[in-house]
Amino acid sequence: MRQMVMVGFLQAQNCTNLVSSWRHPESRTDSWSPDYYATIGRVLEEGKFHVGFFDDRLAMPDRYGNDHRHTVQHGIRCVKMDPIAVMMVMGAATKRLGLGSTRTTTYYEPFDVARMFATVDLMTNGRAAWNVVTSMNDGEALNMGKDLHMEHDSRYDQADEFMEIVMGHWNSWKDDAIIQDKTTMQFADPDKIRRIDYKGKYFKSRGPFTVPRSKQGHPVVIQAGQSARGKAFAAKWGELLFVGSPPTLDVGRQNYKEIKAAVEEQGRDPAHCIIAPSAYVICAETKMEAEDKLP
Repeated sequence: MRQMVMVGFLQAQNCTNLVSSWRHPESRTDSWSPDYYATIGRVLEEGKFHVGFFDDRLAMPDRYGNDHRHTVQHGIRCVKMDPIAVMMVMGAATKRLGLGSTRTTTYYEPFDVARMFATVDLMTNGRAAWNVVTSMNDGEALNMGKDLHMEHDSRYDQADEFMEIVMGHWNSWKDDAIIQDKTTMQFADPDKIRRIDYKGKYFKSRGPFTVPRSKQGHPVVIQAGQSARGKAFAAKWGELLFVGSPPTLDVGRQNYKEIKAAVEEQGRDPAHCIIAPSAYVICAETKMEAEDKLP
């Protein structure tokens, strides 16, 4: 029997994925408090979810004439906290729940991201996952000191280099590199820790990496590319792939086969790649009550 993999899709913001949710009479008013996210983490773990995952953007959605007033007035994702810091609160409140967070390859450095997630993996006993994105709009570019967002396919070319560096650093320590022999005063075997000395078109990084490997080796790589270039990137690097909800079961099965085939074409074992389609869940005591709640 195959096991269902369940992922809770979260935002470190003032509302859920439904931007008007903050207005509901029963919605909590402390969505920027540690207790709020600790509670979500415990609920997900009790519900047997595998991962609590945080999406992210680096800007408010101020699309109305680049004016944030409408966004702030109506609470449209105007609070956007750093999801990794929030995720660590959930990690402290749980013991088994996987912890996934987004970091873009467009506006960060590979070594920084590699070190951040490797450290989170150690601090959570091997429960970390990194959602790889290339970002999506000029608002993010402006917040990160750029005038314009990079062209679509170029972002993925840059992201390929980013991944080569991150994976290179994550795999640069052997599992048994640390010795900690106090009698010989040797902490680690230098022959089991290497530099990557990477030089590419977009990035370069020397090493050696500064974080030893965790119980799971390295954080899980999450991807959700939907364009042709994005799907190729996902097949090359992703271990947990998010896809949209298929209109029919037959379409879903065909998508599944195509994704698995693309992963295999990259020389990877498709069995090591989990495909997670999105689902909008309405909870109620009966089907009739759920249908009444359907927007």
